[in-house]
Amino acid sequence: MRRTLFLSTLAAATLVAGCVVAEHRPTAPHDHHAGTAVRSGLVNDPARVDTGGGRLPDLVVDYAATAQHWVVRQENLPATYCSVQEGGVTPGSRRIIRFTVTTPNIGDADVFVGSPLDHADPNHDGDFSDNDGMFEFASCHAHFHFQNYAVYRLIDANTGYVWKSAKKGFCMLDTDPNPAWQGIAPAGSKNYQSCGTLTRPGFQGVSYGWADTYVFSLAGQYFVLDGGDGQPPVPAGDYIIEITVNPAYAPPKGKDGCPLATDADGMCHNFAEKSYTNNTTRIPVTIPAHVGKDGVGPEKGSKVYDYEVMKD
Repeated sequence: MRRTLFLSTLAAATLVAGCVVAEHRPTAPHDHHAGTAVRSGLVNDPARVDTGGGRLPDLVVDYAATAQHWVVRQENLPATYCSVQEGGVTPGSRRIIRFTVTTPNIGDADVFVGSPLDHADPNHDGDFSDNDGMFEFASCHAHFHFQNYAVYRLIDANTGYVWKSAKKGFCMLDTDPNPAWQGIAPAGSKNYQSCGTLTRPGFQGVSYGWADTYVFSLAGQYFVLDGGDGQPPVPAGDYIIEITVNPAYAPPKGKDGCPLATDADGMCHNFAEKSYTNNTTRIPVTIPAHVGKDGVGPEKGSKVYDYEVMKD
C-alpha cells in the first residue's frame, strides 16, 4: 500500500502493492493485499478483531505526515477522475494543493466496522433502503466509502475563510505501523485489508498500533485553488490545512440521540473513542502566487501517477 514517511519510494512501493483504485485501495486481482497475504492467514481475519471489551480505540492525525508532504502545483485533472466527478471540479489544468493525511490508532482496541454490506444491506436481501447511513457505495470508485471518517478544511490564516476539499469518501484500512515516536507498536500484522464492493465482502477498520494513510497523490487529496470547483479562488498567502478524524455531527433530527457514539458535548460520532479532544490537527502552509514547473512545497518535483483513472 502506501508508506507514510517513505515517499521517496512511493512509486515503487505503490505499484508493487497494487494500490491503484480511485481512492487509496488496491483493485482486483490484488484486492488490498488479498492475494498472498490472505493465503498466509494474517489479514481479513475476524478472529483477530479486538473490539476492546471496554477498552477503546483512539484515532489522531499525524501532524508530521502532512507538514512534510504537501505541494502546490498546476496539474491536469481529467473528467475521468473520480474526484473531479464527485467534487464538482471543472476538468482541465487546475492549480491545487495536494497533501498527505495519516490517522494512527493510539488507543488499546481496534476501530472496527466490518463489512459495508452489513451496514448498507443489514438484511442481506438486496434492499438497500435499510442502509444505516455508515457507508455509501461510490460507483465511480466501484467500492464502499465510510461516511464521516474525516473532514479536510483549508482556512485563511488571516480572515478565517474556509474552503472544502475535493475528497468525498474514505475506506478504513491498516496501511502503516504507527510512527515509532508515538511509542505504540502494532500488536500484530495488518488485518483490515478490503474496502468491499457489491459482490466482494469488505473488512474495514484500523487495528490499534496501525495507521490509515492517504498519500498526497491519491484521489481527492487536494484543494482546488483557482476557483475551478465553484468556490472562490484562493489568493497567495498563509493558510492552515485543518484535518479532523471521526468528526462530530449534530444528532439526527427526529432521532432519540446519536445512533452510534456520543461525546461529552452531546455531539455524535461514527465510532466511540477514548478521547475526542485529540481528533484535529492544523498545519500551516504558505501558498505562493507562482508555482513554477515543479510546484512549491516539501513535495516539489514529485510525480503523481494517474491512480484515479483506474477502477475496480
